[in-house]
Amino acid sequence: MNFITTPDQTRLYFKDWGTGRPVILLHGWPLSADSWDDQAMAIADAGFRVISYDRRGFGRSSQPWTGHDYDTLADDLAAVIEQTGAQDAVLVGFSMGGGEVARYMSRHGGKSVSKAILVSSVVPYMLKTADNPDGTDQAVFDKMAQGMKEDRAKFFAGFFKDFFGVSLASHPVSDEVLDWACSVSMQASLKATLACAESFSSTDFRGDLPAFKVPTLIIHGTGDKTVPIDASARAAARGIAQSTLVEYDGAPHGLQASHKEQLTRDMLAFIRT
Repeated sequence: MNFITTPDQTRLYFKDWGTGRPVILLHGWPLSADSWDDQAMAIADAGFRVISYDRRGFGRSSQPWTGHDYDTLADDLAAVIEQTGAQDAVLVGFSMGGGEVARYMSRHGGKSVSKAILVSSVVPYMLKTADNPDGTDQAVFDKMAQGMKEDRAKFFAGFFKDFFGVSLASHPVSDEVLDWACSVSMQASLKATLACAESFSSTDFRGDLPAFKVPTLIIHGTGDKTVPIDASARAAARGIAQSTLVEYDGAPHGLQASHKEQLTRDMLAFIRT
C-alpha cells in the first residue's frame, strides 16, 4: 500500500494510476478515494496520471485526533503534491474536497497547479449568516451532528438518499451503491467525521477565491440537497476570475455515481484543453 507521511506524522493512503500529466482527486465527506474510481480509471485510460488519497481520519489513512481544520488539510495536500512529485497538476475537489483546493490555492500559492475543478463543492461558504443569506442554517448542521452521535449508521442510511438523489420518484443509483457508501463512511473515525463536518459547514472560503489564478471548471447539480447550488457553485463562479460554471439540471450531490458518464466527459474535456 502507498502512503504519504505528513509533517505531523499522519499517514495518508493514496492511489497512483497511469502516467502523464497529474490529476489529483480529493474526495468528499464522509467517503474515501474509492468514490472517484470510475472517473480515475477513465482519466488514467485517457493518458493521464491520477493520484487520489484518503483524507486523514477516513478510509485507509491514519486516524489522528487533530488536524481536521482546512489549514492542516491543505498542508496534507501540499505533502501529497510534494512527495508524489506532481507538477503542472489539475486539482479536482468534490464537496468537502473543494475546500481543500481553495485553501491550498491561497495558503500554498497554487504551487504546481495549472487547472482546478470543483464538483458539488462547498466553496465558498455553506453557513447562513447576515452577509451570506443563501447559506444553510446552523440548526441543520447541529441536527446532523446530533444524529451521528446518537446512531451514526442510521444517520448515514438517510443521508445518502439525499446525497445521491434517491426518492420514491427517482432512483439514480442502485441500493448497492447506497450500502457501499454507508459501509465506507463507517470506516472513518467518529472524531474525524464530526470534526470535518464542522469544518466544511463553518469555514468561509470567500477570501480564498482570488487565489484561483488558473482556469477553473465548476460543476454542480441544481437539485443538490446536500450542498445547495446558490450558496456554493453560483457564488464561487462569481468570485473566481477564470471560472466556467456547468449546471446539471435537477442533479443531486453525488455526481460521480448519479451522473458518472456526463461528469467524466466534462472533466476529461477540461483536462485535455
